[in-house]
Amino acid sequence: MKSSVEVLSPTRIRLDVEVTYAEIEPHVANAYKKVAAQVNIPGFRKGKIPAAMIDQRVGRGAVIDEAINTAIPEFYGQAAREHTVAVIGRPEVDVKEFIDNDKLVFTVEVDVRPEVKLPDFSKITIEVDDVVVADADVDEQVESLRTRFGTLTTVEREVKKGDFTTLDLTAYIDGQEVDGGQANDISYEVGSATMIDGLDNELIGMKAGDVKRFDTQLVGQQEGEKGEVEAIVKAVKERELPPVDDSFAQLASEFDTLAELKANFVTRLERVKKMEQGAQARDRLVEKLLAENEIPVPDNLVELEVNDHLEGEGRLEDAEHRAEVDGQVRSSLKSDFLLDAIVATEDVQVTEIELTEYLVRTSQRYGMAPQQFAEELQKAGQIQQLVAEVTRAKALASVLGRITVKDVSGNVIDLEALAPQANPADLVEEA
Repeated sequence: MKSSVEVLSPTRIRLDVEVTYAEIEPHVANAYKKVAAQVNIPGFRKGKIPAAMIDQRVGRGAVIDEAINTAIPEFYGQAAREHTVAVIGRPEVDVKEFIDNDKLVFTVEVDVRPEVKLPDFSKITIEVDDVVVADADVDEQVESLRTRFGTLTTVEREVKKGDFTTLDLTAYIDGQEVDGGQANDISYEVGSATMIDGLDNELIGMKAGDVKRFDTQLVGQQEGEKGEVEAIVKAVKERELPPVDDSFAQLASEFDTLAELKANFVTRLERVKKMEQGAQARDRLVEKLLAENEIPVPDNLVELEVNDHLEGEGRLEDAEHRAEVDGQVRSSLKSDFLLDAIVATEDVQVTEIELTEYLVRTSQRYGMAPQQFAEELQKAGQIQQLVAEVTRAKALASVLGRITVKDVSGNVIDLEALAPQANPADLVEEA
């Protein structure tokens, strides 16, 4: 096989490939076997038909077409490896010439990953925010803890924002009750906006025993479609919070005084904000690299992904939304190309243990058992995406260890000291 490559653009190449008949001959033999197994010719058993008889009845041209169709992917892949091109997207194949018993000549135009030039990371300095724990941050933590130890008391009055209501809800479409669309004795905090669109506004002013039906978009409905929900208020409750004093500290924690409890919150918040410095350094490094590198993306690949996205939303003809998605896809592809270039430069490999740890952490975010989460990824064909995420995170963590990170006050931040017990990629996954 002879091949050559021509660069058409930073993201597209053409491979010219010439293959001898001797190299194609195994594919021709397999094509005869395939045709022999498919046709019926009187006097011959299926699969045992001589090549000459197939040429006579079916035509050698059909056999050669089959052979070429199976041979081209093999030789195209071989040529791509020979010229070390990272192809992406769908190849466009053009058979230029076939001379029986002599040669096959074809070309392939295909998109490729662009070249990304990476800097000397040891010369990069990234600035992050200072670690500052404000009184308001501590008060927010105290209030959150106070809320957990609050008690609910039934009241005989109209619903106000912040109250808890006990509800029966029933969903309707076109006046008919939705199958499975009923829920009883739900405890709901009014104003939390965590349930049905519009529910909070409807509940305010209602009292125990009141019934109200209102229009809303139900789960599973297309945007713009409306259903109805009937809400029955069965009880109204207000939350009584404990006073913030030493007794509360003793009730809610292992500390004897409120001052000790607040000091502990300060320590914890400092730790969280230091971890946020690592995530901020990561984000700002990626932003800097993207801003300083003009990374081209293949228009064909962008169009394909945009169309897939819009088709899934049923908005193929929405020009304004298309432009928005186009920008998002281009930005995402540029980030992927950048991170994959870092992976290649750092020669990063991930272990099975690292993959398992990442899978366990990610499954917890979705509230799923690790095994169930892994099975769902397998069904969705996203295992390779998981591997790519871990690999990219590890590669980025590697280069973060070589850059200089300073806070606004000029203090040098030791990122490795932020998570001494954690996986090297943990800083990259935070936030």
